[in-house]
Amino acid sequence: MKPLITLKPFHHRGEEQIGIYFLNNLPLNILIRTKAGGTWSRTGKCWYVRMNRESFEKIKTVLKEHAILEYGELKKYLNEKNILAKRTAPSKSIRSLPNKLSNSIKPIAEIAQVNMHVIPEMIKHLQLKGYSSSTMKTYTNEMAVFLKAIKNHVADEFTTKRIKDYLSYCAATLKLTENTLHSRMNSLKFYYEQVLNRSRFFWEIPRPKKSVQIPKVLSKEEIALLLRAIENLKHKTMLMLGYSCGLRVSEITGLKLTDIDEDRRILIIRKGKGKKDRVIGLSPVMIIMLRNYKEKYKPADHLFEGQNPGSQYSVRSLESIIHAAKEKAGIKKAGSMHMLRHSFATHLLDKGTDVVFIQKLLGHNDIKTTLRYLHVTNKDILNILSPLEDIKDLIG
Repeated sequence: MKPLITLKPFHHRGEEQIGIYFLNNLPLNILIRTKAGGTWSRTGKCWYVRMNRESFEKIKTVLKEHAILEYGELKKYLNEKNILAKRTAPSKSIRSLPNKLSNSIKPIAEIAQVNMHVIPEMIKHLQLKGYSSSTMKTYTNEMAVFLKAIKNHVADEFTTKRIKDYLSYCAATLKLTENTLHSRMNSLKFYYEQVLNRSRFFWEIPRPKKSVQIPKVLSKEEIALLLRAIENLKHKTMLMLGYSCGLRVSEITGLKLTDIDEDRRILIIRKGKGKKDRVIGLSPVMIIMLRNYKEKYKPADHLFEGQNPGSQYSVRSLESIIHAAKEKAGIKKAGSMHMLRHSFATHLLDKGTDVVFIQKLLGHNDIKTTLRYLHVTNKDILNILSPLEDIKDLIG
């Protein structure tokens, strides 16, 4: 009677293989090694070949006269894999993401088939937890870079040590910045702890210390120069609003007409960072500016519309406006639209506004975030005289 050989899916060193299982049989061992190109696995206690149709057909041809082949489990695995591949193909599961998230996942075509399920599963959890589109974009991009780097190794089988080795490679060889490393670690931590439910998976992995950078701030004189350099009423209104209320760039472009309450002189920010609403006071100067703007442009829904009526103004376009205005005004300081938010907070501190009130206006969760502006305010620094002043008469 012919011996029974069972073919099953088998993972070896992170790669998909076809495992060949049977009771020890010397002639079959020789046949599989010499004719079918099999390799023996000591840990798996089986022979294996690459997981592809060519290898499968070769095994059938070599062994059909010498053994009874049973491959029901392998067939079921491949069928499920094909179904999963169709479900996770970029054309369906990736392109359907909000805000064209699929276009931002650059290395998706280079992800091995064994890991094609990772990003769709991650996206599903991010959506269920209500993460913002910008966070989803960051996490999926970082995960895609990781999956590209590990090639055919199965991501779900990675241990804490292997993740630590990978992050060490990112820091030492790729020389990624602390912020990029933090983003990549956050992405991996979310997948392994939230999606795969491996609690405290990252407990043993140290995080790089973030550098403490002083916020980039414009003086009041530079703010005036910047605004005077802008002739377009819509552009000037957006920048004035960003500075007068300390708004994030996405909060400016996301404003709707219903968010302005002129009678109460307030601006309502809905679902800001962390999905928090907050209220900010509008100055009389800003209210007049907004009235003039609305009278001229007559927006329908979004306060600042894009090229198409009813559409939201582009964040990228707004960033290009401030860079052009800085260049025209002769301002050499580096910085983007967020510089106006930093300037708003710093100038309030210079005027003596309580830091707790500033925290509420900016929508910060942690007071430590707001306290960064103490490093750039000149309210108290100007009152401290240098010891050089004490000896200036002696060195003349």
